[in-house]
Amino acid sequence: MSAFTPLDIAVLLAYLLGVTLWGAWLGRGQKGGTDYFLGGRDLPWWAVLLSVVATETSTLTFLSIPGVSYLGSMVFLQLTLGYLLGRILVSLFLLPSYFRGEVTTVYGLLEQRFGRGTRRMTSGIFMGTRLLADSVRLFATAIPLALVTGWEYWLSVAVIGLLTLVYTYFGGIRAVVWVDVLQMFLYMAGAAVAAWVLQGLVPGGWGEVMALAGAEGKLQVVEWSLDPRATYTVATGVLGGAVFSMASHGTDQLMVQRLLTCRDLPSAQKALVGSGVVVIVQFAVFLLLGIGLWAFYQGADFAVADEIFATFIVNELPSGVAGLLIAGVFAAAMSTLSSSMNALASASAYDIWAPLVGAEGDEHRIFRAGRVFTVIWALLLVGTAILYIPLAEGSTAVEVALAIASLVYGGLLGAFVLALVDPKATSAGAMTGIVAGVLVVAAIWARGVVTGEPLLAWPWFPLVGGLVTMGVAMITSRVLGGAATPEAP
Repeated sequence: MSAFTPLDIAVLLAYLLGVTLWGAWLGRGQKGGTDYFLGGRDLPWWAVLLSVVATETSTLTFLSIPGVSYLGSMVFLQLTLGYLLGRILVSLFLLPSYFRGEVTTVYGLLEQRFGRGTRRMTSGIFMGTRLLADSVRLFATAIPLALVTGWEYWLSVAVIGLLTLVYTYFGGIRAVVWVDVLQMFLYMAGAAVAAWVLQGLVPGGWGEVMALAGAEGKLQVVEWSLDPRATYTVATGVLGGAVFSMASHGTDQLMVQRLLTCRDLPSAQKALVGSGVVVIVQFAVFLLLGIGLWAFYQGADFAVADEIFATFIVNELPSGVAGLLIAGVFAAAMSTLSSSMNALASASAYDIWAPLVGAEGDEHRIFRAGRVFTVIWALLLVGTAILYIPLAEGSTAVEVALAIASLVYGGLLGAFVLALVDPKATSAGAMTGIVAGVLVVAAIWARGVVTGEPLLAWPWFPLVGGLVTMGVAMITSRVLGGAATPEAP
């Protein structure tokens, strides 16, 4: 076994410094909020495609997904089929509305239909959810840094957060997207290197790995169970995964913001649907890596599942290569974290701050405020990640992050669908429906946490929340009456 060498450390530090400086340099010449948050709406679709994939998978794919198959099998892959279907539906029904209205945040569409109060409410839900989910992602990235340096997790979290803040503060969304492109190529190359090393470390290579895994049932991809409590089944993956993807890529500012940087609607549609195809391939690669790690470690127990692949990188890869792969992990995390910082700052500036201070349309003031909000959200993300540390044992970060997001995605998606299909829906009805949808799903989740026996698997949460939101909103709108047009600011 090899340890992390001075060469590895040098590679790691050079990469982190280079990415940070490059990202900051990419933000030169920015003068307004549209430049800072939307890249001037002129980014190429293929770069946006890779940015979408890198942002949603990045560190969680690199570290957590191998842990999922290490502990279980390949059934997680069923979700990706639903993810692709959901993106196709978003590209057909939601994206045209965003480009037709020239909105600056995804929640601007709800203001056009239901008024400013609904926009503020949904933007606030996004902020709270993104803070919790991406803090978990940040913690996952601190694991390899802690293993390499011997630092405590809290210090690793703080260092990553500070480096990310530097290039996000100066570079804006343009830096976020282009760094995403670089880091995706890097961590996919890292996956290929890890697979090649496993070929030599496991007696018999990948042929033996597949034989052992097949005998243990770890190559299972399809699960036909109709049990709604089962997380990875065909029904859960295709239907639940599709609704989850519609919410995450159609109503979450983190993803939609990228699509709004495209030059036109067809470009955004190509970026979104194409990302679904790439995600399927990516998940398959990292799930197979988990199977290889299971064979190499002979199924040994790890206190934290997300440490499995990180431990392999640090201890088993050749000097220099390990440093590059750990750099890939950091680059992936920094791009996802920077995406979150920029999206949260965008929602804060456009949805909350600008209307309150009368700065709507003042791009220069929004630009300056956006940088301040970037710093504030960076501090909140780091702090929340540190608070998550005691809760990490016994779970993978990817499942925790997805479960957090699924609690509110149904309420958000229900509101957007309502805006498109129900002309009688009112602002009061929409907000009441969102609250009802989120509370019902939260109650289902809490019952499972308390009893240890979940009523529903988390991929079903967005569907349940969406249906409750729409049902309550339609009934409330008709019972209470009122105008179905936006209220005055």
